[in-house]
Amino acid sequence: MSQTLAARIAGVMGFLAVALGAFGAHGLKDLLAQNGTAAIWQTAAFYHFIHAVMLCVLAERKPFPAVAWWSFLIGIFFFSGSLYLLAATHVLWLGAVTPIGGVGFLIGWAWLIFKASGTAIGK
Repeated sequence: MSQTLAARIAGVMGFLAVALGAFGAHGLKDLLAQNGTAAIWQTAAFYHFIHAVMLCVLAERKPFPAVAWWSFLIGIFFFSGSLYLLAATHVLWLGAVTPIGGVGFLIGWAWLIFKASGTAIGK
């Protein structure tokens, strides 16, 4: 993947994080209150936004840290995506999907800890 495409996808993810956060706070306010899931939506938007920013940061790094970048993108889809759906639909089994995204986030952060500098810690 080119860094330009990675940066554009990161921009889309950031845009969506802001749009979905606002949509939940305003457009879905009554539904989320009725479902008792406003906090779930807020958590989804928070993690989505933080990792969208990381996608932007990583898209500009050389060499391109593909493992961390893809891990964060997959994390956004599974973690935040499942929480958005759970909050809006109140289909509780979607919560079982959320940890897949959490693992994606953890892989991305672990990769940055151990591989980003080109050497493993303790070497």
